[in-house]
Amino acid sequence: MKKNSRLIVFALTVVVLLVTVLGFSKNVQDSMTLGLDLQGGFEIVYEVSPLIDGSELPEMSAVTTSISKRIDVLGVNEPEISIEGDNRVRIQLAGVTDQEEARKIISTTANLTFRDVNDNLLADATILVEGGASLAYENGFVVVSLKIADQDKFFELTKKVSEMLSGNNMIITWLDFEEGVDSYLAEVQKESPKYISAASVNQGINGDAIIKGSFTDEEARQLASLINSGSLPVKMTEIYANVVSAEFGLNAFAQTTFAGLFGVLGVMVFMIAIYRLPGVVSALMLMLYVFLTISIYNAMGGVFTLPGIAALVLGVGMTVDANVITFERIKDELLLGRSLLTAHKEGHHLAWRTIFDSQFTTFIAAFLMYMYGSGAVKGFATMLMVTIFSTLLINVFFTKFLLGLLIKSGKFDDKKTWFGVRNQDIPDLSKGEEKRYFGQFNRFDFVKLSRPFITASLVVLVAGSLLGILNLAQGNGALNMGIDFTSGTKITVNSDTAVTEEAVIADFNSFGLDQFKVQLSGDKTAYVTTNQILDRSKLDEINNVIEAKYGQEINDSVVTPVVGQELVRNAMLLSFLAWIFILLFITIRFEFDYALSTIIALVHDVLFVFAFFAIFRLEFNTELIAVILAIIGYSVDDSIVIFDRIRENVKNWSKPHISKEDYRSIVNDSLRATAQRSLYNTFTTLIPIIFLISLGSGAIFTFNIAMLVGLTAGAYSSIFIAAQFWYWMRVHRKPRVVKAKPKSKKSEPEELTIFGIND
Repeated sequence: MKKNSRLIVFALTVVVLLVTVLGFSKNVQDSMTLGLDLQGGFEIVYEVSPLIDGSELPEMSAVTTSISKRIDVLGVNEPEISIEGDNRVRIQLAGVTDQEEARKIISTTANLTFRDVNDNLLADATILVEGGASLAYENGFVVVSLKIADQDKFFELTKKVSEMLSGNNMIITWLDFEEGVDSYLAEVQKESPKYISAASVNQGINGDAIIKGSFTDEEARQLASLINSGSLPVKMTEIYANVVSAEFGLNAFAQTTFAGLFGVLGVMVFMIAIYRLPGVVSALMLMLYVFLTISIYNAMGGVFTLPGIAALVLGVGMTVDANVITFERIKDELLLGRSLLTAHKEGHHLAWRTIFDSQFTTFIAAFLMYMYGSGAVKGFATMLMVTIFSTLLINVFFTKFLLGLLIKSGKFDDKKTWFGVRNQDIPDLSKGEEKRYFGQFNRFDFVKLSRPFITASLVVLVAGSLLGILNLAQGNGALNMGIDFTSGTKITVNSDTAVTEEAVIADFNSFGLDQFKVQLSGDKTAYVTTNQILDRSKLDEINNVIEAKYGQEINDSVVTPVVGQELVRNAMLLSFLAWIFILLFITIRFEFDYALSTIIALVHDVLFVFAFFAIFRLEFNTELIAVILAIIGYSVDDSIVIFDRIRENVKNWSKPHISKEDYRSIVNDSLRATAQRSLYNTFTTLIPIIFLISLGSGAIFTFNIAMLVGLTAGAYSSIFIAAQFWYWMRVHRKPRVVKAKPKSKKSEPEELTIFGIND
């Protein structure tokens, strides 16, 4: 092929532009919105019910609008408010320091009323001008000024109060007065009464009014803003809460980002070492992938959480899978003696269908997570969908474009070793040579080798089941279910110095808890869980003691039984729907036996993770739902790579009838051709996981361990379970009987009548 230096120059220009774009990555990082688990804050789920039993619940959009106005009072940037179901609202406030104040402002109904000393209602907030409350000063003291809308009515009620007996001529200003519960006569005896102010009235008042009290400037400003936000005519019952200290969040962000960076570098080094020049292109595209994914997520207004960053890092391995599939196809063509240009064209063409099918099945799992998940699961799913888009855009089309420029230049026609193949393995077609390299697994009989792997899996599954039954009999539960599913309170103790399990147990015994468990993570973090639903006052008491002793605030998570039961139902629904949709998709794209074999492998992978958690009694929490669904996507990815080659070999089989031995040969040949790329796919995904486990935040340690176990199980289940089950189904299914069409009887020819002969 004629050499074209201009294409090399063009490719280098593209690389320079790419590096220039990546130079803005610092700005992209600075514009990231961090979730509460990365900068501290809290998350609350409220169950909303009418103030008066039996009355109708207002529109939830009106409720969230009012809540949003309350949050504006706090000055919180980027609050997350979402409606869940018919009567729930989830609020995430990152960066909030005074959580108790935030709770009070968010959940109060802000129903302002004016009453006399006998608690009789004189007027409500409708007497005021909407938005007319403001901060003011009187004689050097801060007050809240109220603009009166119905001044005639206000004059009449103040005149009426002024005529009451001396000492009783007072207007009591209440916020959220509860009939039958609150009373002026009771509150006036207290040091800090619940009412806002009690003002003496000596004559009817024309014009506006003020609320006096022992306010600070900030308190008066908040009261005015709360009144202006309007009343919230509902009860807000807290059913879930998660509190993360700022120091813990920032440490988790720093550790996870550091681990993620090393994970990306590890994948880049691996790709360059294996694929040489295409690996360099892949490394450049990988950097662009990270930049583009974060930019898209920022543009969507996404909030970065620990599971979300884990999804981004996992996506590094996932997006490289597309390159591995393509580069291996290019190597296959080179090993058949094709030219570099032909190998590049055919390799991308043959890889595209496999890449699309594998990415789409992962998208199915991510979409279901987003639709039916909540909190961390939804964030993980959003990031996973963005990574799929980036994978198809960057590592398929852009990689093809840049690598194509280099190949079309003709500069590498005699440098095929730069593409990960050896010269001695490339046949010379001009001399009539045939393919002579069949891969590293050419002598492997995968059908025979599947037996020990299946046996090993059965041993793990049986061991997990037996231990689960044993624990269940002892009243401990088959799995170590976290409070996300069982309800209760989880407290994270972070210390400036080393902690011991004995010391933490002694500390929490002093708080009078009925029953609790302590688990250490490293030497400076301890997790304390109890089935009790601890109220805020108790948690504040614990926080004061722990902070004084260990130097850091506690993180706490409180889950009520109704939330735990719902999470179990949603987890089962998510898994079931994922299996059904994947089954349908693969049946449409392949055939039913391919789809069923894939589902069998998926069930194996999920049960394998359950068994592992049962054996080692690791805590099973909400984030593990995301892990299970991610494993489903990755496992299907590997299975499709293998099944795509099996389908291709079946289609191209030379014999008209495929025997049992022929099917065995097809499976073995397909696995010999794809096993190496399947292992590479898994390894590039495991590299970031390993770095996240060794260097990342302990807050997602269990999450990453589950991913490691699930992906390892998925790596061999695609080869030794999915493919083998398909082989078993094919050799045992009855051949289709094609009914022969009945032959139509030909009518006898009529005798030709010839005049004079046979007439």
